[in-house]
Amino acid sequence: MKYAMIDQLRHQHPVAKLCDLLNVAKSGYQAWSTGKVVPPRKLEDMRLLVAIKVAHQCGRGTYGPKKIRDELIDQGMVAGLNRIKRLRTLHGIRCMHKKKFRVTTDSKHNLPVAENLLNRQFIRTAPNQVWVADITYIPTDEGWLFLAAIKDLHTCEIVGWAMDSRMTKTLAMDALRAAYWRKKPKPGLMHHSDRGSQYCSSAYRALQVSFGMQTSMSRKGNCWDNAPMESFFGTLKTASLHHYRFATREHARQVVFEYIEVFYNRIRRHAKIGNQVPDDFANQFYAGR
Repeated sequence: MKYAMIDQLRHQHPVAKLCDLLNVAKSGYQAWSTGKVVPPRKLEDMRLLVAIKVAHQCGRGTYGPKKIRDELIDQGMVAGLNRIKRLRTLHGIRCMHKKKFRVTTDSKHNLPVAENLLNRQFIRTAPNQVWVADITYIPTDEGWLFLAAIKDLHTCEIVGWAMDSRMTKTLAMDALRAAYWRKKPKPGLMHHSDRGSQYCSSAYRALQVSFGMQTSMSRKGNCWDNAPMESFFGTLKTASLHHYRFATREHARQVVFEYIEVFYNRIRRHAKIGNQVPDDFANQFYAGR
């Protein structure tokens, strides 16, 4: 019965008779009428709000309504997308916004560059078809810490990474070796990067050849040609690194390790793969073969 109808009836009947009509206990009616009982819909919203806040924290402030909905479903709670949007808006729950970052690419060199074979074709049908690579920087009180990372375009997993105090070809090669020995891809995999001197070096290109990889490079000064890696670095900094001031490079290393190996690969949902987790998505692919 609508609350407005109850309000109308209580002006027409004594409390005892009204309770009989409603088939409720007198004590329960009195508690409700004095505001001590929360209406069921409001109580459901309160419970849902708690779950939304937990999902928001689980995504480290980067989850929109759809990812929150899928997180709730995995926890056994079903809620409509509009209801989730309404409660997020009402309680000021918003995604953190990514900031612009300094370009680290050193493309002012005379080293040979490769053709853009990828050509922004970021959708792939299986793991280990295309890997994208890039390098970013992390400020610490001891100086810069550079992170080289490699991402699989199909699973969204960071398959290899390395860190060092200098942005060298050795750093990039360490990340590639880590990715190769972790995944052991068959010959023919496409490796895409920008035109940085690290990736254009003869040593790096020779390592690619030894692994049987095709080389693809972005057009000069075009960050959109490597958008998946730009997206990863932006999320890393927004959801994790911007919450710290690193006194040492070692502290930054620990935070990056936790973000990649614990959160990004094994917890974070990715819209590109249907809001699934990269590790689960890859396992499902191989289980279905």
